[in-house]
Amino acid sequence: MSDLTIHRTPATAQCYKEPLNGIGEALPLQMVLVPGGTFMMGSPTTEPDRNKNEGPLFEVNLSTFFMSRYPITQAQWRVVSAMPQESIELNPEPSHFKGDNRPVESVSWYEAVEFCDRLFKAIGRPYRLSSEAEWEYACRAGTQTPYYFSTKITKELANFNGNETNSVDHFGIGNAFGLSDMHGNVWEWCQDYWHGSYEGAPEDGSAWLTEDELTNRVLRGGAWYNDPRHCRSAYRYYFRGSRSNGVGFRVVCSAPRQYRSVKTSRQL
Repeated sequence: MSDLTIHRTPATAQCYKEPLNGIGEALPLQMVLVPGGTFMMGSPTTEPDRNKNEGPLFEVNLSTFFMSRYPITQAQWRVVSAMPQESIELNPEPSHFKGDNRPVESVSWYEAVEFCDRLFKAIGRPYRLSSEAEWEYACRAGTQTPYYFSTKITKELANFNGNETNSVDHFGIGNAFGLSDMHGNVWEWCQDYWHGSYEGAPEDGSAWLTEDELTNRVLRGGAWYNDPRHCRSAYRYYFRGSRSNGVGFRVVCSAPRQYRSVKTSRQL
């Protein structure tokens, strides 16, 4: 495992860049520190366009972790897909909309997991998909509003109701944690298996799994073709694990021990 060098970014975050041989001039895999804390997961009954599966609201306590600043890009995917296979083969060029810094899409949940496994094996850090709770906590970044920037979403802030994906750094903005492109552009796979409500959901931020491999998997964030309501922080959807040109993912990594005790409590 290579040493971690932590850098501060203008978005008040700490981060490190994962060296990927062959990435060239494309965006690096930049991992942003998300401080542990407490938040209320889901949406209040008063939120416009709320769905019943976004409740009941419940408190979640999370440990510190790292999350990729952007969804995994096509250039990053290409590099990792050339690493030794763990379980399944990966197509180095799966995306419908081409561009090194566009998000990789048309990858299944299983292929996203394989990406994480290959990166874990090659680098030595425990890369994985985020849990659904980690995703929402990271997206909100201490906010209560439907979107991390406000109660409304505009074309200057996110890619929705569009015709194709954008480069992940197209808008040049991030939330309070330093994460970008959380609303729209592509749906993002989570570890979790689908449940129709939060009744019985884990309160420690871990992924909610089942023994039924045929269960749908959770998607978050909305895509380039969706309406604004689908891009809300609390909106959740599911898919059988198959491919779509509106579905990608980002990765997380557990924080080293020295960062796990640094917590910022947030009661939303």
